[in-house]
Amino acid sequence: RIALPELPEGIESANPLDGPDLLTPPRLSFPFPCAFLFASLKCLLELVPEDVAEDLLSNVDQPLQVAKDSKLGKQYLLCDYNRDGDSYRSPWSNNYEPAADDGIKPSDKLRKVEVEGNDLFQKYCGQYYDGGISSFYLWDQDEDDQTGSFAGSLLFKKDCGKVSKSGIEKGVWDAVHVVESLPGGKGKVDYKLTSTVMLSAVKKDMFKLEGNLTRQDNKALDEKDGHVPNIGSMVEEMEGSMRNSLQQVYFGWCEQVIASLRNAGKQLPENVINDLKTKTKI
Repeated sequence: RIALPELPEGIESANPLDGPDLLTPPRLSFPFPCAFLFASLKCLLELVPEDVAEDLLSNVDQPLQVAKDSKLGKQYLLCDYNRDGDSYRSPWSNNYEPAADDGIKPSDKLRKVEVEGNDLFQKYCGQYYDGGISSFYLWDQDEDDQTGSFAGSLLFKKDCGKVSKSGIEKGVWDAVHVVESLPGGKGKVDYKLTSTVMLSAVKKDMFKLEGNLTRQDNKALDEKDGHVPNIGSMVEEMEGSMRNSLQQVYFGWCEQVIASLRNAGKQLPENVINDLKTKTKI
């Protein structure tokens, strides 16, 4: 028998004599740093059966990966919503890479909305994030459904690089907005928005912040205004609210801790305390 390394708290090791599973998936519920999530999930997918792998990919929020459209040369984001097997669909060319002949694509009518959304949200990304990458994907809820219901996902990724103007060694913002659209009454459309933000910020020798936040919202908006403006207004409002929440939870708490620092033996000089406060600001 091969001796397995000790597992972190929250993971249960299965008895090799009871079955082929090395790990029991339902116990994989402990908090995981965003920076290690992608690599850990990749290793886990090699151990579990294919049907379990599909469930993991669709239910585990992971940092967004970047790909480049080989035809148009534009960058786009990878997620479970544009994946079919091992291929991913580009929102720019509507082609799968690697090629997938039977890959799912939106209807012609929905594709027009998708193209409009990608152009608009790329401008939104440049204005609100001062750069970054965005991708907008739509798909029909049911091919035989004539009501016009659909679902989609809007993705944003902002990576400040290794060193930002404020001295941040690493800063990544990944936002995943999943929207479901259903026809309502009296010219209205019912939208259900589920937003998840994954934040990672590292300042060398100072702090390391990693976490995620998920929020939901439901609204009935006028159909005549268009799906892209309606979804855009909901996402804009949601992102503003989530940014404020993250600032209060993470950075507000960090500043509060720094403000309460004291030396039990000797009072720190005022200029040292002020310098610490300044360096911890994002």
